[in-house]
Amino acid sequence: MRVLLWLTLFVIPIFASTTAYVELSLEKAIEILKSENLEVNVARFDEQIKEYEHELALADNYGKLDFVQTAMRSNDAGNVFGFKLESREASFGDFGFSEFDGTNPNILNVQPKDLNYPDARSHFQTKLQYQLPIYTGGKLEQYGKITKALQELSVIDTQKILSEKLYQLKKSYYDIYLLNTYIHNLNIINKNMDRLEMMAQSMINEGYAKRIDLLEVQSKKANVVRMTSKAEANKELVYHFISFLLNTKVKSVSGNEKEIELKEYSIDTILQNNLDIKKAKQGLSVTQMAIDLHKASNLPEIGAFAEYGSSDNTFLGDFTDHDAYTFGVQLRWNIFSGGASSNSIEKARVENLKVQKQVSLAQKGIILQVEKINTEIKSYNFDIESLKKEIELTRSIYKNYLGRYQEKLVSINDVIIKQSLEIEKVLKLNEVQNSRTSKILELDKIANGDSK
Repeated sequence: MRVLLWLTLFVIPIFASTTAYVELSLEKAIEILKSENLEVNVARFDEQIKEYEHELALADNYGKLDFVQTAMRSNDAGNVFGFKLESREASFGDFGFSEFDGTNPNILNVQPKDLNYPDARSHFQTKLQYQLPIYTGGKLEQYGKITKALQELSVIDTQKILSEKLYQLKKSYYDIYLLNTYIHNLNIINKNMDRLEMMAQSMINEGYAKRIDLLEVQSKKANVVRMTSKAEANKELVYHFISFLLNTKVKSVSGNEKEIELKEYSIDTILQNNLDIKKAKQGLSVTQMAIDLHKASNLPEIGAFAEYGSSDNTFLGDFTDHDAYTFGVQLRWNIFSGGASSNSIEKARVENLKVQKQVSLAQKGIILQVEKINTEIKSYNFDIESLKKEIELTRSIYKNYLGRYQEKLVSINDVIIKQSLEIEKVLKLNEVQNSRTSKILELDKIANGDSK
């Protein structure tokens, strides 16, 4: 039974945590990220902390009830007499009446020993104390509103982190697609280099070419192999990053992602959904609440209190005979503070005006950023279409030069130069496609299409 319990507690979780996903689709990866990403989970803990802080602020509205149990022993004259009074057991003998015999005419000068030097006494006091704020000028209400707004801010922060992680995940999936396309084009080039190598070897055997021609071909082919190997290594790094984002091992993805499409977003929709603007507006509402909070400091505070308990020289002794209660109401009103209250209100107002400008600046900044991204995407679209045509052209030119080399009309160097142009265009196309993908996903993140 102990062995079975050990396997349940330790071995099974280990196997569960090392499960590796093969052919993982983007949709499934998004679901895993939302539940397993460590940074998102940490942000959700912050949400819970802010929620509890809000509940703590609301709790002040219900007052505070304390149970107080005191146990003391003293021979101090004031304490002993006070203990007896609280226990309702004080007597005239405590004032030294036992020493008054009626014969001393100057009785006022007698120092009663029973009062000044009492025997030590134990004192046990049991109390219930309740304090309740009745009116605070709106302070508690504003505290509740502010903590609620801060809790909503933490939700926005979590959404921002999630949006960023979704951007990184999608970017990684499209990176793999682009790398696969890039590797595919390199493989085509590599096959062409194989043909050229065989052709050069054949022409050397026939005495129509020199060995230097073969070496040039092999050198260029080695360069293509190196580029392919580097692309494969980069793809492996992307898989490691996806595994990090999902907090689980990912060996391969489904590969269903194609060239990413641009979504259309209106400026009004972006300004309404953008998380940075939402956060700025939420911060603006907090500064308005802060003004109301500082205004409340000029208003009076009224609180009620009640206390019930009992005291005795033994624990809970004669509780009902020695019980006592106290209740009342207290008003506190700060009338003068050297101008601190008015200055704090003005400071809060200036802070509110500052945040208003920051909200406006954030909105204009987002509009500028969106326009810039859309312009860049249009430029990338043109470059991609142009490069695809250029690759098709360089490929045709290469084939033409390959035939002309076979007919000994051009040198091997001319053929390799044309092949180098194709490699250059393929590399450039991959770079532009990668930049275009980044910009489209960045636009989605700004519009928060990812986080929904």
